[in-house]
Amino acid sequence: MKTTVLLIAIALNLVFVSCQKDEVVATALTVTSQIEALPTETLNADELASLQQMREEEKLARDVYAALYEKWQINVFTNILSSEQKHTDAVLTLLNKYGLADPVGTNLVGVFTDSNLQSLYTQLVTLGSTSVLDAYKVGATIEDLDIFDLEEALSKSDNQDIKYTYDLLTMGSRNHMRTFYSQIVSLGSSYSAQFISQTELEAIVTSAKETGRTW
Repeated sequence: MKTTVLLIAIALNLVFVSCQKDEVVATALTVTSQIEALPTETLNADELASLQQMREEEKLARDVYAALYEKWQINVFTNILSSEQKHTDAVLTLLNKYGLADPVGTNLVGVFTDSNLQSLYTQLVTLGSTSVLDAYKVGATIEDLDIFDLEEALSKSDNQDIKYTYDLLTMGSRNHMRTFYSQIVSLGSSYSAQFISQTELEAIVTSAKETGRTW
């Protein structure tokens, strides 16, 4: 009898995991399909520049979190890097849609076309490898920068597909900031805004996690 119950439980768990995987795939396809379904409009100079920048900036977040997970083996980093992979993939969808060159190309983890991002990657990984607290602060710094750059890019964009994508990425970064900030506070420390305003940071970390959309 116990064996039968155990087998049923395992079967139900497999069904549940399978459904979860299907939902992840469906969500990713929904975002990609939405981006592709929206009109292909003329790109202004700011939109063109931001697409190149955000493709690598989201890769920066993913690559730093991968390095910090390898160093500290903390699931927060591997969970969020999975989200960052979706972010950089979403920007790639836009680059492909508009027939633009991909600055990432076949670059490996930790390798960037933008020399400033290359330098920043090295600095952040070095700092984040000092302690777990510093690793969390590096995470907060990355999300701080992402939010700032995405908000600036949104202010200069009018293409529907770009605004849709950047809105999703900004929401994701706000959620990631909430996660890192809570970890920093749990260790008895604090984080002050470096790119966005302190007022905006406080509004983010004192509000609930945003749901209902991807990331």
